Amino acid sequence: MMSIEDFRAAPFEKKCYVVLAQTIFIAASECGDAMVYLYHTGEYYIEVYYSPRYQKVLTINAIDDNKDLEPYAEAVSLDDLSL
Repeated sequence: MMSIEDFRAAPFEKKCYVVLAQTIFIAASECGDAMVYLYHTGEYYIEVYYSPRYQKVLTINAIDDNKDLEPYAEAVSLDDLSL
């Protein structure tokens, strides 16, 4: 797995490959006219902003600060874990 610094510096195509091949989907939410998909690499999180209107990925961001994850807390449910 590449470091978050290497991911941030990688070209767009490489970022897409990492998201598709090396992450786990966590959650999705709406942000204006875009959808935001959150993935986890095991070391850091990746946000993918997608425009349904234009049918393309707008941007891909790597985040490692827990404060950046707060907007996703409402969308995550632990009900299916049978705890």
